[in-house]
Amino acid sequence: MAQVRQEASQRLFDLAEQQQGYFTTKQAKAAGFAENTHPYHVQVGNWIREHRGIYRLARFPATDRPDLALWSLWSKNRKEEVEGVYSHQTAISLHELSDLNPAKLHMTVPPNFRRNSEIPGVLILHHSHLAESDIQSGPGYRYTRPLQTVVDLIEDGTVEKNFIRQAARQAVDRGLITRQQIQKATMSEPAREFIEEAISRAAK
Repeated sequence: MAQVRQEASQRLFDLAEQQQGYFTTKQAKAAGFAENTHPYHVQVGNWIREHRGIYRLARFPATDRPDLALWSLWSKNRKEEVEGVYSHQTAISLHELSDLNPAKLHMTVPPNFRRNSEIPGVLILHHSHLAESDIQSGPGYRYTRPLQTVVDLIEDGTVEKNFIRQAARQAVDRGLITRQQIQKATMSEPAREFIEEAISRAAK
């Protein structure tokens, strides 16, 4: 019996390790923890309940951006698929492009994304389809690649254009955005013109 518990604990740790120490109720059950034992693990201090259906291993080492892993898990659908992708101001910050320092987390979710409960106040949701080629992975979360991030900010129109120009130029200087990527990408004509202008200025 002790070995069974130990094996379940190891499975849960291996999974949570990929998600900055976080895991869902369903993941804990899949690892071997019956749902009626979850309150016990919270009570004795093994787990910390962070949100409805989401826990964190109490002894897991502190990480830089645990909030990103937490709300990524919150965006899972009933099939346990993560639907949220960090984008816009949050993604530009993760890429360390421009001086933007957003107070809230911007996340793009599919157009049919629905939640029965209230959307957490820390999140700003954008509804759109994203191609897998426009997404990259961080520790326990996903976020948009530099070009898609810049396009999102241009088309959203809620950030000063000087910030977006700064981000585009820095991305070009660092080789994160190339002319070939721009040519292949799907975007509005105004967005394309804006980026082309930023690239031409950066080249001078």
